[in-house]
Amino acid sequence: MTYTSTSSASTSLTQAKQADYAALLLRTTMGVLFLLHGGLKLFVFTPAGTVGFFQSLGLPGPLAYVTIAAEILGGFALIAGVYTRWVSLALVPVIVGAGVFAHASSGFFFSNEGGGWEFLLFWTVALLVQALLGGGVYSLTKHASR
Repeated sequence: MTYTSTSSASTSLTQAKQADYAALLLRTTMGVLFLLHGGLKLFVFTPAGTVGFFQSLGLPGPLAYVTIAAEILGGFALIAGVYTRWVSLALVPVIVGAGVFAHASSGFFFSNEGGGWEFLLFWTVALLVQALLGGGVYSLTKHASR
């Protein structure tokens, strides 16, 4: 049996294009979710309520403002594709901090009372994957990705 294949250059180009669109989908989805989480802290829980929650966990109150800003600014940056690799890496401590301080005592599964750290582990991995992929297509800042 004889197989006819496309050239490896053509296949690589197609795979690169698919990876670029995958990066776009991942970064815009995470960007929207970060905006929603930051907006929840800002408009629903309020900054004062978020400060109180952080303090109840033994964290410094001003860290709540940093977290709100990181989630909102990071969300906008991801959606726009601005320094996607660096923004993704900068958001990892925000997610890991939430996992360690707010959800670790609740166990693994997010369905546990108080929400476990399962979802936050997935977010951490997704941010690391985004940092590896880069911004993909329609990014405002372009970096050599290959």
